[in-house]
Parts: sequence; structure tokens; C-alpha cells
Amino acid sequence: METAEAVTTLKQHLIDPEICIRCNTCEATCPVGAITHDDRNYVIKADVCNGCLDCISPCPTGSIDNWRTMPVVRAYSIEEQLTWDELPPELTNEQLEAFGVAEEAEGEGTGAAAAAAPSPAGLAEPGAQAFRSAQYGAHVPPWSAAHAYTNLHTPRNPVLATVAGNFNCTEEGFDSETHHIVLDFGAQPLPVLEGQSIGIIPPGEDALGRAHQPRQYSIASPRNGERPGYNNLSLTVKRVTVDHQGQPVRGIASNYVCDLKVGDKVKVVGPFGGSFLMPNHPKSHIVMICTGTGSAPMRAMTEWRRRLRNSGKFESGKLMLFFGARTPQELPYFGPLQKLPKDFIDINLAFSRNPGQPKRYVQDLMRERSADLAALLKDGLSHFYVCGLKSMEEGVVLTLRDVATEAGLDWDAIGSAMKAEGRLHLETY
Repeated sequence: METAEAVTTLKQHLIDPEICIRCNTCEATCPVGAITHDDRNYVIKADVCNGCLDCISPCPTGSIDNWRTMPVVRAYSIEEQLTWDELPPELTNEQLEAFGVAEEAEGEGTGAAAAAAPSPAGLAEPGAQAFRSAQYGAHVPPWSAAHAYTNLHTPRNPVLATVAGNFNCTEEGFDSETHHIVLDFGAQPLPVLEGQSIGIIPPGEDALGRAHQPRQYSIASPRNGERPGYNNLSLTVKRVTVDHQGQPVRGIASNYVCDLKVGDKVKVVGPFGGSFLMPNHPKSHIVMICTGTGSAPMRAMTEWRRRLRNSGKFESGKLMLFFGARTPQELPYFGPLQKLPKDFIDINLAFSRNPGQPKRYVQDLMRERSADLAALLKDGLSHFYVCGLKSMEEGVVLTLRDVATEAGLDWDAIGSAMKAEGRLHLETY
């Protein structure tokens, strides 16, 4: 018989299939390839996961922040996890003892805190190993952020919303079409904050005859609604007509949402997200860096600040935006952006496919504003938010590192501080 001393345990990292919305963010983020999936579940390989926690913050639902104390030899296999509809309960001390495991020492808990995440300051010099931008993303919200409610409605218990508006917020006649959708929740409370998201369940079934999984969309309106005083919110949704290889495809959820008519009913789950939240401190500075529909949370933050300013509750915090798209015609909210007061927000627009002009990306604009960014990097009241395509993330964080280094600042110290204090948030897809 095995003795207690002969059996070692691990804090096995697991994904809750009940609230996971299969957005693929965790698998795309994981630096060691520990996450995989089939057409049913996303799962984590116990023998590969190193507890780096890079996947925790980007997960919109918190479904990935689950841990179980398990004997190493009895760790849940990939095959087991792929069959789950819900997480198994934590093993009791009696069950662990039956496996030959001694009772856990008091104070040894499960969860993210039980795994040691490597510090950004421990990264090797550029060129010595691959740069991992995700390691700088904060897992916690700013200290002054409001309390976020999450997972109030699951796929088993969605809330019904009514479409109150559907507007094409890019110029008509272009292949790229982005819609501004307003959803009204009537008497059903759904408290949300800037930086959170919701999921929409498309009608119908997939190829295997199962109901479609929810698709996640960032909220584009501030906490008091698209229209203040009404229980509503807005989304920014791009109609998907081609895949990543440029082949024609019809995105199931995006086309469903973009085709919605006023009065239609929509099944909504969420809200999601407890860290990509704006600070409430009135003197905090916010730097927003985004592309395409990554502008949704930035619009929410900007509009909340604008409403605070109009009410006289806004102080001296700076608002700075770096926004990229292929052309001005394809930039969501291009018209309204031009009407915002220059002393309220510092807007920098980059276009990569503007006819007759060189390609410019948000990183190019950031380098041009390096002096201003360096001053903000030195200021402990500055918060940075990055949202858009995954391909932009590394370039943006590398640019911040270069701006700091060229200004004689210690990037390792600044990067570590911003991560620990919830001041650098990365939400890419």
C-alpha cells in the first residue's frame, strides 16, 4: 500500500465548462501550449501547465480560474475533462487520505494564489528569449475601480434583451461593416461597468445538433447605459464575411447580430470581466490603444469621462487615444470622434490602407508621442488599456518598453509595478 509520504499532490488547473464561452482566448494566450479543446470543451494539460497565470486575466468569464488539489498520479486526464458538463467537486480530506495523501497543511489553499507567477522583471534581455507581452498584463483591476458583477446569467439561464437600435457606424458601401447595437433589458437588472463584456447566444444549432455557444462582445456604453436613465447598453460588432486566410465565410453570431431589427429579442449571458476596468480616481490618466472593434471598451470609458466632465465631477486626469484601422471609412465612430473637445481627449488615428499614404499603425503614432508617453509611464496614476487583434499586442508592449528605455526609465520596474497595480491591461483576440 502507498504511504502518504509517497504520494505527491498538485493544484490542478481546470476550466469550468458551465461558464466557459469557448472564446479561445486562453489557448491563444498560453505560452506553453497547455490548453487545448475539441468541439465540446476547453481543457488544460496537467503535465504541461506551469502555473504562469498568463491565461487568468484575459479570460472574460473567470471560468479558467479554477483549481483542485489532486494526487499527481490521479490528475484528471484530458480525455476526462473533455466529457465534463460541470467541474467535479474538490476532493475531501477523507478521499485524499484514501489515495494515500496526508491532510493539507492549514493555510494551503487552492486558486491562482497557490501558483507562483514569474515576474516581468525576471525576463531576459530582448533577443535572449522570446518576448512575452502577456506577462505584463494585469490580473487585477485598478484599486479605485468600481466593483464588477460577473456571470449573473449563464447559458442555462440567459436574460432576454430587446433590440432598441442597430446602426452601421462605418461608412456605407465598404466591405468592412461595423454595427452599433443597443440592447434594452427592461425591468431585469444587469449592472455593468466600462471594460466588461456580455455574451450573445445565436439561435439554432451547430453541425452536431447542439445549441450554439455564446459569442462575446465588449460593452461600448458607460455604466449608466447608452441612454442615461434607461436599463440598456450598446455593443460594437463587426460583420464577419471572411476568415483569417481571406476566404469567404459567414460568421454565425456577427451576421445574426448585425441583421437584428428593432424589437427583436436576444438571449444574453454575463456580464464578464473583473479586471479590464477603468479607474474611478478623478486624477487618473487613461491611455487607450485599440484597433477596430477593440474601440468598444474605449468608447465606454471615454463616454463615462465625458459625462463626468459635463456634470462637473471630472478633475485633471488625461485621456489619450491611439486608434487604428485600415481607412477612415472603416474606423468605427470616426464622425463622433471628430466632435470631442481637444482639451478633453488627445486623439491619434492610424490608417494602414489609406490610398496614397504610407502604412501607419498605432505603434508608429506611439513612437511619435514618446515624450508624452514617457511622462505618463513615470506617473503612478497612469493606466494603459490595449484592445484589438492579438497581432497588435506584442508590438504595443514592445513600444512601451522602448519608450521607457529611451527615456532612461527602468522598464522592468515600471512593467512590474503596472502589472501588480492593475495599470496595464491587455485584451486582444
